[in-house]
Amino acid sequence: MSARLTFRLAAAGFALLAILVAALQARRPASPMPSPRPAVQAPAPVDTRLQHCQALGAAGAQDPECLQAWEAARTRFLGRARADH
Repeated sequence: MSARLTFRLAAAGFALLAILVAALQARRPASPMPSPRPAVQAPAPVDTRLQHCQALGAAGAQDPECLQAWEAARTRFLGRARADH
């Protein structure tokens, strides 16, 4: 067999395979579409203490109430107490 004939047979086999797969997909019953999830979810409630500390800016890093609020938020988020170094 020549290389040209081999290439043509391979191309014809690929085309037949593609047609067969398309025909099988067309016969398959359509599955019901899942209900779409809302694109925007309601935001989580924000602790007003954290909003206040954010408004303080760099001064919030020395404020004891802000430090406690951030520690509580970390504990709530991580589900465990933060290990001290």
